[in-house]
Amino acid sequence: MRTRSTLAMLALLIFSASGASAIEEHICRFCGRDHAAEAAAAAAGNTASGRKYAPDRLVDVLNIKIDVVPNFDKRTVSGTTTLTFAPISKPVEELTLDAEKLDIEKIESSAPLADYVVTDHHVVLLFDEPLKVGEKTEVAITYSAEPKKGLYFRTPELGYPEEDTHIWTQGQTHEAPHWFPCFDYPNERSTTEVICTVPEGMVVVSNGKIASDETTGGQRRVHWVQDKPHASYLVCLVAGKFEKLEDQHKGVKLGFYTQPTLAEHAPNAFLDTRTIMAFFEEEIGVPFPWDKYDQATIRDFNSGGMENTTITTLYHGTIWAKETENIYSSRNLDAHEMAHQWFGDYVTCEDWGHLWLNEGFATYYTHLYNEHKLGRDEMLYGLYKDATGRVLPATDDPRPIVYRGYANAWEQFDFRAYPKGSWVLHMLRSQLGTDLYRAGIKQYLETNAQTAVVTSDLIASLEGVSGRELDRFFDQWVFGAGTPKLKVTYKWLPKEKLARVTVEQTHKEDDNTGLFEIPTKLRFVIDGHAVDHDILIKEKKQDFYVPLAAQPQVVRFDPEYSVLAEVDFKKPQNMLAKQIVLEGDMMGRLFAAKSLGKDNSQKSVGLLKTALNSDEFYGVRITAAKSLQDIGTDEAYEALASSLDQSDARVRNEVVEQLGKFYRPEALTVLKGVVADEANPAIVATALKSLSKYPADDVRSLIVESMDRECFNNRIAAAAIEALGQTGDSQLRGKVLNTLKADRHDFTDRDYASALEVLAKLWKDADDKEPVRVMLVECLQDPARKVRVGAIEGLGALGDPQAIPALQTFAEREGRGRDQNAAKDAVKKLTDDAPFVPREVRELRKMVNELKKEQASLQKELATLKAKTEANKETPTAKVSTKAQGDQ
Repeated sequence: MRTRSTLAMLALLIFSASGASAIEEHICRFCGRDHAAEAAAAAAGNTASGRKYAPDRLVDVLNIKIDVVPNFDKRTVSGTTTLTFAPISKPVEELTLDAEKLDIEKIESSAPLADYVVTDHHVVLLFDEPLKVGEKTEVAITYSAEPKKGLYFRTPELGYPEEDTHIWTQGQTHEAPHWFPCFDYPNERSTTEVICTVPEGMVVVSNGKIASDETTGGQRRVHWVQDKPHASYLVCLVAGKFEKLEDQHKGVKLGFYTQPTLAEHAPNAFLDTRTIMAFFEEEIGVPFPWDKYDQATIRDFNSGGMENTTITTLYHGTIWAKETENIYSSRNLDAHEMAHQWFGDYVTCEDWGHLWLNEGFATYYTHLYNEHKLGRDEMLYGLYKDATGRVLPATDDPRPIVYRGYANAWEQFDFRAYPKGSWVLHMLRSQLGTDLYRAGIKQYLETNAQTAVVTSDLIASLEGVSGRELDRFFDQWVFGAGTPKLKVTYKWLPKEKLARVTVEQTHKEDDNTGLFEIPTKLRFVIDGHAVDHDILIKEKKQDFYVPLAAQPQVVRFDPEYSVLAEVDFKKPQNMLAKQIVLEGDMMGRLFAAKSLGKDNSQKSVGLLKTALNSDEFYGVRITAAKSLQDIGTDEAYEALASSLDQSDARVRNEVVEQLGKFYRPEALTVLKGVVADEANPAIVATALKSLSKYPADDVRSLIVESMDRECFNNRIAAAAIEALGQTGDSQLRGKVLNTLKADRHDFTDRDYASALEVLAKLWKDADDKEPVRVMLVECLQDPARKVRVGAIEGLGALGDPQAIPALQTFAEREGRGRDQNAAKDAVKKLTDDAPFVPREVRELRKMVNELKKEQASLQKELATLKAKTEANKETPTAKVSTKAQGDQ
């Protein structure tokens, strides 16, 4: 056993080596956070090993009444939550509620309590007599809390504009117990009431409808009632200073709340809400199931949006300025969160293993709305981007969509639940047909209304209306892992007048992923006429022979784009030349444009230039621009440079981005012209980021001038700072520091976090790093997680050994989750990996850290032993206490 004197000796040795370590840490780099580790360390959720299942329900929670008063100055909340419940199948004597570090003042119960125990995570109730099955009991818990999760304050003390002061809550996945006690799992549903008291003049928004709204003595007290049961993670409270916009669909009132400082641009984010609701009612076949629908932007939300029942909360970055044209839009987020009101709120996944029943539906119905509003090509393009950008790159991931081996719930919120789940629904709709699919979804919702569901519930409804056996489909796409890789080849047999198409499944087969059975079709275009032929892929390698009247000019595999697969289908240039102009086949033209990027002939360049300037769909034009850059010849550059005049801002932005990847004087001239003349700030930002590779003085001046160019969310300034970071020009570090100090909330969280890392890199060689170190340490307390992580990575990039204590303190705090993990990595990097500290010192540091862990474990064991000893001294006839008992 190591002794205390050993610890002291080790500490002394390390202290004496501090001179060498200072040199080491001065030049060290922080390699960046481990995203997989972040997910594993995400706050809340079941972290026990093994497969995860929903917990048993001992009682049926009938109602939760939350009556709270937030203290905006102290950032605390106090109040009383009253739960009404009844045992389900057997008498209940002891009941455990989820409650995270709530300071319990008292507990009152309609059924006498023998005692109760309060821990950091639970309140355990012990009743005098077991509660009878079906017998209602009401328990009122009075408490206060200083929530680190669940309820978030945005106040001037935290650096926010005073006129934007507000609070917001977040329940998913397991944050609700940080501000009210409950049974916190999605398989439990109840009606809810939220009563909140705030200063007069503030707004209070919650689930359901208003029961009362009274103002007395300068205080406003608003009572909201949600009279249809929903899960506790969907309970929401938003309160503070807001501007409101209003609309209505049939009898459903629509509200949009936003911070006063953002109100000028707020209508842009609310454009589609009414039409989205109207479309979903028609497409789903079930009327909007709640009393009203509100949306509220909240400052520095930790994701894009949250589908709380009747009150969606949205990241404030969803608001955009009209000068960015169609580069930014709130439409997809608006549709996604509203779809959840049916899929996720009206029916809710029973446990996080079936999360795709929430997120896959919301993702797919967003695509369906885009089809309704903008045409089928828009939907297919969205599915294409999901497949190629998110699902197919992860095809070797061994986890299926329905998966119970996660360490905690946040691991489920990835490509499997969202775009892959969406694709599963698209394939079902394609195979069953629109009418049968709609009938199945309508039955699924009506049969399971206001309940928790698992995947078998969906299967039962779809099989019930279609007569199809869907076990094979769900086994390979939902309960099995991976996606198919298909190699397709074509040959024309002139003597027999047969087209031979060979399909081979080339993906890796293992216990998680087998061969797929895939129904799809082949399409042959002969003199402008299409001939379709249905096929069923089920073998490792199959030949399909199709008799045709003449040799086809175009051959298409899966022409309706209804199969989630990585398809390798190489075609000759003459066929691609026909395919890239094929009317009525956007995906065919897109695939042709992508394939032509692998051929650097002048003919391919000409075909791509024509597509870039004349194709009717912007996604094909964007793909053509990328392919021209991939070719990279002088002719390809000229084709891009002569195609800047694009009416669609998304295409114009893509052309600028691809031109920026060339390094040539002509490209520099074009980029400087874009910065000087382009009115769209998003496109100016794209050009600025590409200028950093050019060392000319006039380029440097243009970047510096752009830092002072005003636009919404400071996107141009953020791009200029990023460009300066690429140049490494330390002479401008003072200007960057002053800009970031002055304008924290004028930047988006993402841009500000990136700028902090740039700032650190610009100052890493400075003799005095203190101004930047102090600022970055202050940012460790920023309410926005992205900014905190940016500050952590900035401190690592700064390489200042004096930052280690702040990082170490931050890393050792409880409940920080992903940013805490990043801080631990930063400390490890700064202390372990530098080249100038002797190996012996690094080993001693490692030993000290191990000793600290051992000491903490021993102290815990000692405290437990002491508590047991004290307990044994007490008389067995000691009076039972009904006061709160905290952890020892």
